[in-house]
Amino acid sequence: MSETWVYRFNQVADAEKAVGGDWEEVRGLLGGKGANLGEMSRLGVPVPPGFTITTRACNEYIANGGKFPEGLSDQITEARHAIETDTGKKFGDPNNPLLMSCRSGAKFSMPGMMDTVLNIGLNDDVVEGLAALSGDPRFAYDSYRRLVQMFGSVVLGYKDELFEQVLTEYRVKRGVTNDAELSVDDLKEIVARFRRIAKGFPDDPKEQLRLAVEAVFRSWNGKRAIDYRNAAGIAHDLGTAVNIQVMVFGNLGADSATGVAMSRDGATGEPHIEGDYLMNAQGEDVVAGTRATNDLPELGNELPKAFDELKDISNKLEQHYRDMQDMEFTVEQGRLWLLQTRDGKRTAQAAVRIAVDMAEEGLITRQEAVRRVAPEQVDFFLHPQLTGDSRQDAVAQGRLLGTGLNVSPGAAVGVVAFDPDLAERWREEGKDVLLVRPETKPDDVHGMIAAEGILTSRGGRTSHAALVARQFGKPAVVGMDGLEIEPDNHVMRVGILEISEGDWVSIDGNTGEVFHGKLDTFVPDLSDPSLVKLLGWADEFRDLGVRANADYPVDAKRARDYGAEGIGLCRTEHMFFEEERLPIVQAMIMASRPSERRDALDELLPLQRADFLGLFEAMDGLPVIIRLMDPPLHEFLPAWEKLVDEVADRKIRLRAADSLEALNESLSELEHAEKLVHAVERLRESNPMLGLRGVRLSVIYPEITRMQVRAIIEAACDAVDNGVTVKPEIMIPLSVDAGELAWVADILREEAAQVLAERGRDLDYRIGTMIETPRAAITAGALAETAEFFSFGTNDLTQTTFAISRDDAEASFLTNYISLGVLAENPFATLDDAGVGTLIKMAVNAGRSAREGIEVGICGEHGGEPKSIALCHSYGLDYVSCSPFRVPVARLAAAHAALAD
Repeated sequence: MSETWVYRFNQVADAEKAVGGDWEEVRGLLGGKGANLGEMSRLGVPVPPGFTITTRACNEYIANGGKFPEGLSDQITEARHAIETDTGKKFGDPNNPLLMSCRSGAKFSMPGMMDTVLNIGLNDDVVEGLAALSGDPRFAYDSYRRLVQMFGSVVLGYKDELFEQVLTEYRVKRGVTNDAELSVDDLKEIVARFRRIAKGFPDDPKEQLRLAVEAVFRSWNGKRAIDYRNAAGIAHDLGTAVNIQVMVFGNLGADSATGVAMSRDGATGEPHIEGDYLMNAQGEDVVAGTRATNDLPELGNELPKAFDELKDISNKLEQHYRDMQDMEFTVEQGRLWLLQTRDGKRTAQAAVRIAVDMAEEGLITRQEAVRRVAPEQVDFFLHPQLTGDSRQDAVAQGRLLGTGLNVSPGAAVGVVAFDPDLAERWREEGKDVLLVRPETKPDDVHGMIAAEGILTSRGGRTSHAALVARQFGKPAVVGMDGLEIEPDNHVMRVGILEISEGDWVSIDGNTGEVFHGKLDTFVPDLSDPSLVKLLGWADEFRDLGVRANADYPVDAKRARDYGAEGIGLCRTEHMFFEEERLPIVQAMIMASRPSERRDALDELLPLQRADFLGLFEAMDGLPVIIRLMDPPLHEFLPAWEKLVDEVADRKIRLRAADSLEALNESLSELEHAEKLVHAVERLRESNPMLGLRGVRLSVIYPEITRMQVRAIIEAACDAVDNGVTVKPEIMIPLSVDAGELAWVADILREEAAQVLAERGRDLDYRIGTMIETPRAAITAGALAETAEFFSFGTNDLTQTTFAISRDDAEASFLTNYISLGVLAENPFATLDDAGVGTLIKMAVNAGRSAREGIEVGICGEHGGEPKSIALCHSYGLDYVSCSPFRVPVARLAAAHAALAD
């Protein structure tokens, strides 16, 4: 028995039986549109008769090199004859013509990505019969010109502009604004001209239908469809179904209309029907934007009976599908027809409200409500967004400069500053600033904090700019291809366009787009009651704890407000980059004698103590993990090349001194510059990220560790005195050997004991380590003999496992690897399960075998990424830690992971 390639809408039960009763499989076979047309028919919803050609037929057609599979043509003919019997009309008969539409319909909605042909069945004879039968020649010839235009562009491949030029010519000639105002004589002339353009347009309706089906099949592999599937994560091997349906006409006079309706507001989620419609029009007029549409409620005044029926059907379909529905409808001479229904597209705000409302209405469960909101959608509530109108206008005006990596969500609009000091100064003057740099460095932080957003021409997803932007909730686009920045000349260039310092630029951290000029934004609200309720439900379902990476009390407070259950990572070195502290840190680094270093540390001690006290107070009763200092020390000093230039400049000034006072001042400045050069030379390393940092710093300079531990324990004691419940956890970074970890832990305990003895206190604290290298993961059992907790630093663990630099890889080869399919995903964006994940599981098992109940978490950037959070759940971790602005995302993603079990 041959394959069934065609199912009529009223045969949906047969399709269901063919795939074993699984509705998802039905959608895979008939496409979402075909399955829903069949289901609506079964529910008694008025649907024009038709049939669906399966996705399997599409895949077979493609595999056969563009040939119909055996039996498809006969099955199409059989289904068409059945429709002719049902309707009493005949395909191609001028006396009682049957016209059909041909639409795509893949399993997953891809609106506008594939092809459609309407009014199939018209030719020079049939159009005359339709004109006589309808009593409206204008309607008949308008339908005919639409067929020739659509067929010419979609099936025959002629540029649509060729047809639009003719229409424009006639509108101008007649002094009208839209096609609906052209006369029947105009339309007859237009059809004749269209047919001269669309050479190859067949008169035979059967040939029209065959070629239209083939065009829809081919459109599955069209560029826009492929691009859409890539962006939406839809598989390329699904194929599209084709829906052949009897035409109903919304352009048959004053009692006819066509439109799109949604059962709830797609922008806000409010529970009322909304949409757009046009009187006396066909469907493409509504979506093409060529005519100003009417708000759907106005249909109640023009066609009240049809509108009331539409509202009833809308409610019926929403109850059946248990989700907000997006419906296409036509009213033909007062009679309502539904042409399609599907789960409606909605904004993040609407998605949250609809999910919560439906759960409270009893339509879905709370678990379903949580799963229906994507974790990424929560970002909407945390960052400013570009308004849709403003963005569309900018694109239309050619102001889209390009696209980079979308590393930190939200929109930022500001005047360009190429220098962080200037950014800070302009911010103090009340200006909105966009910091634009080739790449950022630690000493740019003040400018980054001052800026509304950050744009760089170099860097990857875990570059300094990306990490700091996410930490402070700054929208950022990095690694923008084609962007040339000349900070010294105060200009940047994109192609031939030159943008000067002080000009307005807008960036979209959600999409990576960069625009010239000032675009409008709006600020969503995290206090949205529906979101608060949804996240509360998510907390009930998740197993993973969610903590925050926070270095300052203000970040800690924000994280707690967003639902963080503690601090999973405080990077103490970030506290040293503040302007008033940097000279003290530099003095400590450049010290040639231990006494000089102790003097600098004594100055830093009260500053660190105050920092930690603020963190403990903000996290009252919650754990706070504080990582000991972990940067390459040279990062606190100016760049060596810059210092060498400065020494040369100071020597010139010294020779030019024209007074004893100027001479002494120049000599002092030269001595300081030379001292900095020698310090930087002493600390320079060929590979500083694998050099003197992390635990090694504590071994070589134990006095730094002692100062930090003293500050932590003293702050904890002060917090207790203030009535705060403290849970300090001290993390030793970059441990790769049990010996070095034990060495530093002994120093840590000794200093803590001394402080507690001085204070006369007994205080619980824990010592742990950050696992950032394969060796640490492999020897985790030995590390657990000292460590009371593990935290996986997956930024470094990923780059040491892959042996690639996270700062350089995306710019040099990683993007190509992903586009070529060498790697499925960017391992710095989504956790690598096969490699890094295996190491994590190995370390977790070894650690728990060596120390029962050891706490295990993750604090790398993956801790805020939904797919990675799902993996962390499967690895049995206790918590994830991420930037404060990702905490709500992580809460929802953790619930998704638990519910997926």
